[in-house]
Amino acid sequence: MGDVLLVYRIMPEDPDEDLENIKKDVKKIAERYGKYKGAAEEKVAFGLKAVIPSIVIPDEGGIIDNMENELRNIKGIQSAEAIDITLI
Repeated sequence: MGDVLLVYRIMPEDPDEDLENIKKDVKKIAERYGKYKGAAEEKVAFGLKAVIPSIVIPDEGGIIDNMENELRNIKGIQSAEAIDITLI
């Protein structure tokens, strides 16, 4: 088995959310499952920015679902969706 590169779009609840805190929470979660490769910010609209983290995890059953559930429970976010999943 190999590894999987996951790229997410994490939308904060409002433009005033602290994106650095969201990134720290994402990093903590990602490091429990694999390797955190960093995060970019993407302008969405009206001052709202999404966090776009990249995470590498082992290609094993259940890991993606467990990690996504944790990402969706981060305080201050509206949604977390996978925008790219690639075997590496």
